[in-house]
Amino acid sequence: MIVNVFTFMVLLLSCCGQETIPFGSVFINTLTRNPIVQLASRTSAEVFANAVGVITKAPKAQIADTLYTYPFLVNRNLLNYADALVFEYNAHVNNEDVTLSISELITKYGYSVERHDVRTQDGYNLHMFRIPSNGSVVFLMHGLGGCADDFVLAGPQSGLAYLLSKEGYDVWMGNARGNKHSRSHEYLTPSDPEFWDFSWHEIGYYDLPAMIDHTLAISKSDKLKYIGHSQGTTVFFVMAAEREEYNDKIALMVALSPVAYMTHVKSPLVRLLSPGTPLIYEVTKSLGLYELMPDNALTRSLKLLLCGVGPLEDILCSNVLFLIVGFDLEQLNMTNLPVILSHVPAGSSVKQLAHYGQGVVSGEFRQFDFGAKGNLERYGSLIPPKYAMDRVRVPVSLFYSDEDWLAHPDDVDRLYNELFNAVDIHRVPYDQFNHLDFIFAKEFKRLIYKRLRKLLSLF
Repeated sequence: MIVNVFTFMVLLLSCCGQETIPFGSVFINTLTRNPIVQLASRTSAEVFANAVGVITKAPKAQIADTLYTYPFLVNRNLLNYADALVFEYNAHVNNEDVTLSISELITKYGYSVERHDVRTQDGYNLHMFRIPSNGSVVFLMHGLGGCADDFVLAGPQSGLAYLLSKEGYDVWMGNARGNKHSRSHEYLTPSDPEFWDFSWHEIGYYDLPAMIDHTLAISKSDKLKYIGHSQGTTVFFVMAAEREEYNDKIALMVALSPVAYMTHVKSPLVRLLSPGTPLIYEVTKSLGLYELMPDNALTRSLKLLLCGVGPLEDILCSNVLFLIVGFDLEQLNMTNLPVILSHVPAGSSVKQLAHYGQGVVSGEFRQFDFGAKGNLERYGSLIPPKYAMDRVRVPVSLFYSDEDWLAHPDDVDRLYNELFNAVDIHRVPYDQFNHLDFIFAKEFKRLIYKRLRKLLSLF
């Protein structure tokens, strides 16, 4: 009971942000206008109070008896819509793709796949995946908590890696240190605290250069085209600013939901937690917790404990990513959701999240803040140095949306104005498009790939 109340309160906070929670018709209107509850906007705001807690656990007769006791909460369309969502989700829970690895998925759908191993300058062993071709090289880089799987999970009709391969591109998919594909080191193990002592700065400074050099060497190419999503854009800007020689190795960089500046981030959960990031980071370290959302049995057990076993609870609660980025049910492919949830999250370090939290508070895109003393020792200054965006000489295209709760249009515009060679900035023409829709949207081909395809052909 306590867990269910807590879950509802988190959802409620996510809907209403930091404003005073209204009541009556104002409460209903607030919920229905918010992107995290598109389901409610098509039915009514009782979706959280009724559907999540009751529909997935009680027999239908009991649902009716319970809800209709309170006629002011009842919307019969809600039950029908919720039932449809549950049916669609359950109908595909046993999809074979749920249990397949990325290599098995790619092979199943008729594509060749190669696995490549590379070691970074600081000793991390990274595993990359390639769908080979004789065409020009495209390198794909995932976001926080993601991995190479992200680019194939949408299936052969919408998965970015498949679409690019069909066009004849030589597709490479990177994996950052710490995710399920890159959990080894020259002499450290994931059980060592030192293994997790990295943020996205190290991924940009060490991981990307190592993977890009390997990609160019194997493909015998001078340049490649880079597509990053979320953190995949962050680490690119780090690399291009700190390792300037790599600007000459990139023909075009496409940023899907670019995350650099986070001053105006919309997610209420992120805004709520960010001021306490230093304390949270130190507490987790003292508890020996260094990894964020790993892909293991413990994470899956915690999902079950906190969220229950119902399909709607799985959809709305267990995947914390949706609560952070906004919930766009119109573009959420419910039939494919079991496959996505079986591969996501893939793991990352707590320090990566802490670094983003610092950016929300400071309003700057800069290196990790170790505190005044630590900064003096490491940087020779009281505050961390900013990443110099004027050093990024690569042609850059920015894709953004109005309802991306992590990449606000104002922050994207600031980035665009600071980049030396920004060649394109594009607002996705869909009002409720959220942070995850940039890789998983139902209409990915129309809303993202159509323009992306043209861009790639020009460089």
